Amino acid sequence: MRVNTPYKVAVITVRLALALLLVIPPAGAQPLETLNASYASVTGSRIPLWIAKDAGLFEKYGLHVNLVVIAAGNAAIGALAGGDVEILGAPGSTTMVSAAKGLPVAIIGTFGPGAWKLAAHPSITSIQELRGKTVGISRPGTTIEFATRRALLKLGFSPGKDVNILATGLAESNKRLMILQQGKIDATLVSPDNLFEAETKGLKLSILADLTELGIYTTASDLSAKRDFLKNQRQRARAFMMAYCEGIWLGKNNKSVALASFRKQMRENDPRRLEVLYRNYVVDALPLKPYPMEEVIQTEIENLTPTVPEFRGKRAAEFIDKSILSELESEGLFSRLSAKYGK
Repeated sequence: MRVNTPYKVAVITVRLALALLLVIPPAGAQPLETLNASYASVTGSRIPLWIAKDAGLFEKYGLHVNLVVIAAGNAAIGALAGGDVEILGAPGSTTMVSAAKGLPVAIIGTFGPGAWKLAAHPSITSIQELRGKTVGISRPGTTIEFATRRALLKLGFSPGKDVNILATGLAESNKRLMILQQGKIDATLVSPDNLFEAETKGLKLSILADLTELGIYTTASDLSAKRDFLKNQRQRARAFMMAYCEGIWLGKNNKSVALASFRKQMRENDPRRLEVLYRNYVVDALPLKPYPMEEVIQTEIENLTPTVPEFRGKRAAEFIDKSILSELESEGLFSRLSAKYGK
């Protein structure tokens, strides 16, 4: 099988990270099992992973977890398929398309709902002025693309005909705003914290639509894994999800812990933006029980079917695996977290 260049880069990135992050436990300590997890972009939605890492929760459950960034798409799913990472944090559509085409992978959890707004250059002051202009997305086949197309349809446009769609390759909306400033695109979907950041820098934008108000619901991102990993490495998968869940509860209960992770991982020190990050990605978005968002996944299937015929007649349940979270809930994990953190 021919391996593409992005996948080679991803593999090299992972292996370098593993070499740099290798941990040797102290004498007499129980050895930690290594698990490699990737996420697609450095955005606030990753906060449960960062808290679990920074607060030592992975170690609490017997794991040494290496977190690496691999942009969503072929490189990310290739790293998962090849075994270089066991857990993938990326748009669920990435996993779903691969699963529909035969790769045995499943969505096992969520980072919570997205909260996108369609922002445009300030010269565009109304929806109709978007006609003939160019809207930037991240990459083809991602949640950003499908959400953008759905928004344009809701607003009365035919995507690709009335409004041009340009793949920028940029997963982070603040980076897409930079090329909007340069005149390479006229509009793009932007997260609330990146909007706040733009405002503090004096960047003028026209907010043309709020996707939630349009009735368009997306996930900020999802957690996925290979099905054989979930079956044959069950304890490692369970340990990862226990740490992930506790990271959510700890962040909601202890604001200072969450803010410390935002500072460290996003190199953000502006108190105002930290407040926005905390409100958007911890208070508002994070579900206390991070089950896959089945209704959103079903909508994604319906949106993808015209371009991915393998989705025809498929249901969301075929692309998710809730068994680990269900087991943990039945064993009392969430009750224990509630008793500990008072939620």
